[in-house]
Amino acid sequence: QVRLVESGGDSVQAGGSLRLSCEVSGPTYVLICMGWFRQAPGKEREWVASLNSGRKYIADSVKDRFTISAENVKNIYLQMDSLKPEDTATYYCSAGRPGATCRVQSSNHYWGQGTQVTVSS
Repeated sequence: QVRLVESGGDSVQAGGSLRLSCEVSGPTYVLICMGWFRQAPGKEREWVASLNSGRKYIADSVKDRFTISAENVKNIYLQMDSLKPEDTATYYCSAGRPGATCRVQSSNHYWGQGTQVTVSS
């Protein structure tokens, strides 16, 4: 069973930076992609960034401010700069197994418990 544990969420002022981390354990060889989603209160969970076959993909809404990276497949990071109040959300680390569409949440994804990011103006 793949297990994902996020950390790094915090409360920051607009314009600040945070680095989210996701520690991955279990059989990572079954995974086809890894990444981050977020969910703001009253909104649906949305895709933020993903790694797939060595390539990085970032949502247009955060493209110039967020960066995704990985270390040895066991640690996934999301560097978030120039944070805005609209970035306030719970951020979830995700890992997709065969059958998953990496940018769309599904039953073929593993999920972490989430880490809260709050950006104040």
